[in-house]
Amino acid sequence: MRYPYGKNMFLTGGSSGIGLAAAELFASKGYTVYSASRSPAAGARSFPGGGEIRPVALDVRDARSVDAAAEAVLAKADIGILVHCAGVGIACAGEEYAQGEVEDLIGTNLYGVMRVNSRFLPHMRGRGKGLCVIVGSVAGVFPIPYQSHYCASKAALDIYGAALRMELRGFGVRVSLVLPGDTSTGFTGARRYVTDESSPFHGACLRAVRRMERDEISGRPPESAARAIFGLSMRGNPPARKVVGLDYKLLVFLRRLLPDRFVEFALRAVYMRNE
Repeated sequence: MRYPYGKNMFLTGGSSGIGLAAAELFASKGYTVYSASRSPAAGARSFPGGGEIRPVALDVRDARSVDAAAEAVLAKADIGILVHCAGVGIACAGEEYAQGEVEDLIGTNLYGVMRVNSRFLPHMRGRGKGLCVIVGSVAGVFPIPYQSHYCASKAALDIYGAALRMELRGFGVRVSLVLPGDTSTGFTGARRYVTDESSPFHGACLRAVRRMERDEISGRPPESAARAIFGLSMRGNPPARKVVGLDYKLLVFLRRLLPDRFVEFALRAVYMRNE
């Protein structure tokens, strides 16, 4: 077993979904995983081969929480891999601004990544080697109706990660994005509907997002994205983006070639067919 970036990693969103699957996979391979979440497990879990998951209390929306977690973890571990899995979703029309909900989404999906990076990436630069993996989404490539805020947060991560990759390359730190498509996790049930019944978009929003949620429930297991993350950790020069699944790789490739009008027509046909 090779450990190109060392055997210690820090991971956000580790209590469920892709984060939990990734933590378990890395621990099964001998890594010590500092698994951060707002509701961490009570104690550490040991795995055959010496791997371990060590829970860490962390709210990526709170700078003081990030500072405290980073200080505690870096005091005892030489972190070589940083994986961002924390994320939330909401459902509403793009013109609607549910202030607290939208700010919570951006604060988690985008600002949370930036906050955690600001504390762990200097450590990686100092050690001269490291890997930062950001879990984005195919939704950051395709504009999905009534998911505009979520799509925007994931699209922003794509550009942020690409620029960060160039900035850190000379310091031996690699940056990659993993882009899953429909994945069957608790994320679907946790999505918050913030559309009001008085909204002219209310019915269309419910129909579109429920169609999307059916696809999520029947989608790939979170282990598929976890394997993609692990694959990146085995490479000294990982790619900028890793799309999960051949079908989504093809769709993302075609997105670059097809005109916007065709993409919009196809997405409307899938999510807005009743209008």
